Amino acid sequence: MSHAAGSVSRLDGASCTDDSENERSHEMATSDFKVPTLSMSRALHSMLSSAGVMADASGGVSSSDTSLRSAPSTAPASPRILPIRQNSGTTTPRTRPPATTLNIPGMTRSRVSPDGRIAERDVASKLVIIMVGLPARGKSYITKKLQRYLSWQQHNTKIFNVGNRRRVAAGVATGPVADSRPPGFSNTNFKSRPRGLSGEFDAPTQAARILLNGNGPVPDEEPPESTLHQTGSQELPGPEAMDQNAQFFDPSNQRASRVREQVALSTLDELLDYLLLQNGSVGILDATNSTIERRQLLFNRIKDREPKLGILFIESICEDKDLLEANMRLKLSGPDYKDKDPVKSLEDFKKRVEAYESAYVAIGEYEERHRMQYIQMIDVGRKVIHHQLKGFLSGGLASYLTTFNLAPRQIWITRHGQSCDNKLGKLGGNSDLTIDGQIYASVLYNFITQRRKDWLVEKKDSILSATFPPKPGEETPPYPETLGELDEKNFCVWTSMLKRSIQTADHFEADDDYDVKNWEMLNELNAGEFEGLTYDEIERKYPLEFSKRRQDKLQYIYPGVGGEGYLQVISRLRDMVREIERITDHVLVIGHRSVARVLMAYFMDLTRDDIADLDVPLGMLYVIEPKPYGIDFHAYRYNETTQWFDELHSYKPQKATSHGQ
Repeated sequence: MSHAAGSVSRLDGASCTDDSENERSHEMATSDFKVPTLSMSRALHSMLSSAGVMADASGGVSSSDTSLRSAPSTAPASPRILPIRQNSGTTTPRTRPPATTLNIPGMTRSRVSPDGRIAERDVASKLVIIMVGLPARGKSYITKKLQRYLSWQQHNTKIFNVGNRRRVAAGVATGPVADSRPPGFSNTNFKSRPRGLSGEFDAPTQAARILLNGNGPVPDEEPPESTLHQTGSQELPGPEAMDQNAQFFDPSNQRASRVREQVALSTLDELLDYLLLQNGSVGILDATNSTIERRQLLFNRIKDREPKLGILFIESICEDKDLLEANMRLKLSGPDYKDKDPVKSLEDFKKRVEAYESAYVAIGEYEERHRMQYIQMIDVGRKVIHHQLKGFLSGGLASYLTTFNLAPRQIWITRHGQSCDNKLGKLGGNSDLTIDGQIYASVLYNFITQRRKDWLVEKKDSILSATFPPKPGEETPPYPETLGELDEKNFCVWTSMLKRSIQTADHFEADDDYDVKNWEMLNELNAGEFEGLTYDEIERKYPLEFSKRRQDKLQYIYPGVGGEGYLQVISRLRDMVREIERITDHVLVIGHRSVARVLMAYFMDLTRDDIADLDVPLGMLYVIEPKPYGIDFHAYRYNETTQWFDELHSYKPQKATSHGQ
């Protein structure tokens, strides 16, 4: 395919020069006044001080009420006497918990939390999130987004899904179940029950399996070596399977009810171990928890284990029938109905929902009477209600939840075209694009414009060809969307305040069909004193700083005025991420290396060890399409020869290999 529109002729005389050619020379200004030797200076100072006069700049003297500063002392400094830690409030030891104020990694620091994360002792700052809601109401969608957002904010967060454990207990799923404990963490470190691996079940899970199968406890013995996986996970032995059809969820089915309760408590205990013994900050219990009795049981279990832990109920309610239908479509492709007839599966699933509905009590008066904090989400963000929120985590999550929307859209991320400083290998600066950078900007505009048209056609075809219940093999449309709403979707282009980013968007700015905006929060990470240097120069002139950064790039902060680190970039992009989540339009972010790394880390749920090392070279273009089950992700590489973008079908995030980056 020819893409002539993507070419740009080279401009005569355009070039980028090294800043070293323009360095200014500085001369030290001197005066006729001769500085006396040290002994003469002290004698003169003593005489003038006693007369109440001081020397002026020309060597004369002028009267002054202020004595001259004394000469530096040559005596050794006095030893620093540190204060003795004490309790000023009372003669008895302090018993109240520490204050639960805001913790922002990289932006706050304290004696117990030098890195700004929630300290292990600050139990009152930690949070148990208990999900509430009928099946197919988007609970798992919400939990995954919460986990991704909190982890990106550097708070240790983990989801504990009761349904997955219920399938294992009932024999429907047989593993693998990974050990979530840190390496080298043994059962002897636990303050409570031992956690279950294969052949070693905790008491609640053993009770659940006994209820199901009528047999005794599983022997506590090491499984054969052949059953161990390289990742350390183990296959759970399969009991006699109990069918997970609608009858299993009938409240009148006492045997199944006891199983579900035991599994729920077992999963909650695992969550509490994570928070109290494994340095977790937030644990999310993903289950229906649809009755007051079940919620009170969980609440009591948590308070019995640790009274200071925060507890937040989040209920997802779905009133939109189209949205509920879309959610049910996803359930039919889930583990309970995989490879089963979709028509029969839909009928069974609706019966399951009816069984839950017969005993379901929404959050409200009971929780308010007992001063329990909760958040209610209606139609995944259309309406949000919250009650008596306590702690910075609960308040922040309430704000984040208001940004949720299910609109189909694309989020594009790229770096600016090549700049003059890029060509010279210099950090930071505010240089113009090179000729190659200008060509990249033109090709980017042409490619995005074409993909925007292609996406609209694909979505319309998908909606028109959809059936319900879905036929075997049919791809499920993710959202209830009308054709008119797809046509009216805007396309935003966001750049930083730096010239190389703004110039990359020049062609979009000239097209009225795009909305271009410059954001200071999208600026490149500030290198402080090292702005304008190359990585080689930093390694040569400041080897200690170079080594510190190499050892921990995520925590490292560049020295000097305005110097930043990756944690500071994460903090200033928090509002940007919320805005991307909130809008229903397409968006293209033309950023910089650090900005692209941080945004990619959020959407792709990368670990903190990967954020600062993610390889994001010039010429790469990424597109993310949010889905109820996660994201669709595609990567493209700029092809200078064809002046177009080639899709990388096997792309996987990898670490940068270039020196210093």
